[in-house]
Amino acid sequence: MRAAVVGHVEWIDFIRVEEVPRTGEIVHASEAWSEAAGGGAVAAVQLMNLGCETTFFTALGDDELGRRARDELEAKGLRLHVSWVPEPQRRGITYVDDSGERTITVIGDKHRPRGGDGSLPWEELRRTECVYFTGGDVESLSKARHARVLVATARELPTLVRSGVQLDALVASATDAGERYEPGDLDPTPRLSVATSGPLGGWAQPGGPFAAAKPPAPIEDTYGAGDCFAAGLTFALGRGDEPRDALALAAQCGAMVITCRGPYGRQLSLTA
Repeated sequence: MRAAVVGHVEWIDFIRVEEVPRTGEIVHASEAWSEAAGGGAVAAVQLMNLGCETTFFTALGDDELGRRARDELEAKGLRLHVSWVPEPQRRGITYVDDSGERTITVIGDKHRPRGGDGSLPWEELRRTECVYFTGGDVESLSKARHARVLVATARELPTLVRSGVQLDALVASATDAGERYEPGDLDPTPRLSVATSGPLGGWAQPGGPFAAAKPPAPIEDTYGAGDCFAAGLTFALGRGDEPRDALALAAQCGAMVITCRGPYGRQLSLTA
């Protein structure tokens, strides 16, 4: 199955601490590492691990970190179509505490691919079964709509509102104010809207409550759980699953990734 992600990348410095520092406090890290991440990158790798031929339309800063991000993601097996931005690559700092919870600070503007960029082969999306949209402009979202199934994050709600594009599914959060969605926010209304609540599961409309999946191992790091959930939902809807079954697979994706350090160490795979 052919899948695509239209979205963003952040270069993330991960720092493991006992707990997130309070005002004026000095804490010692037990571990630190860095890698190309962000919602678009994490979702694209998860789609690839689910067995999709995955293409990632993105924008990267034209600097050392941007090029390192490209090289890392291509090394994972993704096909990248990159729009280079004459600005520093967006970065982030993520604290991971002893409970596995992550606290993120981002540095710089979110780089979004633009539908008017003629260097990107947008026509490929006409031959794609499913697309997940994490960042872009109205024109890139309209081009993503050429796919049979289009899923988007509520974090891009202003762009979704301006576009008037019909979504097959919208992934929102019941706990993160930056990813909230209320009925009536979009016209036309998404065919399926999902609000996630971490270990409590979430709520789908239509469909009502759904359960979280039980992690197969102790929780290590919750970074990327929502992105893997969204990728799993995109994949399952793209192959024709009913919404209830698609949500169950998405929950498995979210539960799997939190059992390992970083967003790529243990993603759900259907190809092994």
